[in-house]
Amino acid sequence: MAQATIGVIGGSGLYQMEGLTDIEEVSVETPFGAPSDNFLIGTLSGQRVAFLARHGRGHKLMPSELPFRANIYAMKKLGVERIISASAVGSLKEEHKPLDLVIPDQFFDRTRGRISTFFGEGIVAHITFAEPVCHQLCEIIADSGKALDNVEIHRGGTYICMEGPAFSTRAESNVYRSWGMDIIGMTNLQEAKLAREAEICYSTIALVTDYDCWHQGHDAVTVDMVIECLTQNVINAQKLIGATIKNLVGVERSCKCGSALKHAVLTAPHAISPQAKERLNLLIGKYFPIEN
Repeated sequence: MAQATIGVIGGSGLYQMEGLTDIEEVSVETPFGAPSDNFLIGTLSGQRVAFLARHGRGHKLMPSELPFRANIYAMKKLGVERIISASAVGSLKEEHKPLDLVIPDQFFDRTRGRISTFFGEGIVAHITFAEPVCHQLCEIIADSGKALDNVEIHRGGTYICMEGPAFSTRAESNVYRSWGMDIIGMTNLQEAKLAREAEICYSTIALVTDYDCWHQGHDAVTVDMVIECLTQNVINAQKLIGATIKNLVGVERSCKCGSALKHAVLTAPHAISPQAKERLNLLIGKYFPIEN
């Protein structure tokens, strides 16, 4: 199977990655079902990159329907060590203007009932998630953005992840602002948690499409408004992703993401079921190898 060290997850409006060459379309099977779509694996700036359209090409999957576990497990299976996630968001602060890009460093969960762990059914693990993104990767993305013209990038902030698919009520939007939230989206929290469990570095590039409904003049966010901003935002995101991948050439991981499971599994080794070991061997095999 084709291998890649960098993964890109494209959100609303970003269904392909410009600049990829030597492209191979790959279908990946996982113990958690099929990913959102086939992967496009190609070369960009000398790096092998695995691209996945989060909602499927043609935007067929709602946020609540996304196969988060299959998507991240498939990235791991392809050899991905770093994931750059692009995602459309609404702004909850005046300074985060439509067409700006935000690289958040925190998440807040307002989803309901989504599965956001690979564990269970015979094995228990509790990852550390106080710092939910890879700061090394975030810094490289932010530094890469400095060379781009006419693109305003904000480093840091909190992404509140709502259930959707409806946008917020005005009351909800104002409460989130009172909590100090920066941006609002519907997808990235589960990806970040699962990437940490898979020992993959993860960072979000959030594409601001609107001010959400709290802002005067933005009290009725529509799909048309979002798409209009997305068109330009996707161009900027592609430039930033391309610059980041170029700057990642030869950069070794100096973060702790690659050993996130080292002390996270609480289940005694002898008590881990054979089925769990088999199902999660890709993730835990280096700590709990399957005995012949």
